[in-house]
Amino acid sequence: VQLQASGGGLVQAGGSLRLSCAASGSIFKINVMGWYRQAPGKQRELVATITSGSITNYADSVKGRFTISRDNAKNTVYLQMNSLKPEDTAVYYCVYGSGLSDYWGQGTEVTVSS
Repeated sequence: VQLQASGGGLVQAGGSLRLSCAASGSIFKINVMGWYRQAPGKQRELVATITSGSITNYADSVKGRFTISRDNAKNTVYLQMNSLKPEDTAVYYCVYGSGLSDYWGQGTEVTVSS
């Protein structure tokens, strides 16, 4: 499975960004896709996940501000990020899991200026 993420960039605090991640290869119908992030000097942390049945899970720090969604026909997951804060600055990694293996994208950088 290959993951191609896009949509990162520089935004002012309070702004919005939308990340996309397209999966290709041997995609299982039942899977979980999502986003993790890693800020400088910190451990990688969960941001949000969504199952192929559209069950979502969010980190407390992003609830109410971020929305994860997916298009199963396109094997693509999206992360709409609103009301961004400087503490959201990180490299965001897309992940795909099928219960057998996990796959990670290359990461896309999000920088939120104050």
